[in-house]
Amino acid sequence: MATLKTTPTEASVEAFLDAVEDDARREDCRTVLDLMQRVTGEPPQMWGASIIGFGSYHYVYESSREGDWFLTGFSPRKRSLTLYIMAGFSRYDELMERLGKHRTGKSCLYVNRLADIDLDVLEDLVRQSVAHMRKVHG
Repeated sequence: MATLKTTPTEASVEAFLDAVEDDARREDCRTVLDLMQRVTGEPPQMWGASIIGFGSYHYVYESSREGDWFLTGFSPRKRSLTLYIMAGFSRYDELMERLGKHRTGKSCLYVNRLADIDLDVLEDLVRQSVAHMRKVHG
C-alpha cells in the first residue's frame, strides 16, 4: 500500500507564509490562517511542503486503506489560493451561491483573491464543514 506523501511536519508555518512572494497573496493567507484557527480552535501545522492544515481526523475506506488528514486547510498556489473544505460542497449549495467568485474541485475551493468572496460566508462554510467532519469522524 502506498504511503501518503502529505503528512504533518515540524516546518514553520510563519516561515512558509513569509516566503510567499506576492504581497497580496501573503496577506490573504494570513487572513485565512486567522479565520481557520478561530473556527477550528486548532493551531496551524504544515502538512507536506505547501499546505497549512488545522486539526486532524482519521479515515478508513472500505478498501481498508486508512490514514490521517487535516479538518480544513489552505495552500497559496501560484494560480489561486486553494482552501480545503474536506466535507465537499454538495450540502452547501446556498452558501456557495452567496460566496462570490470561485471554482471548486472535489474538496478544493479555488479563489483568486479574498476580495472576490464574502468572508462571512467563507467562515460559515468552514465552520459547517469542520463540524460535519468532526461529527462523522469523531
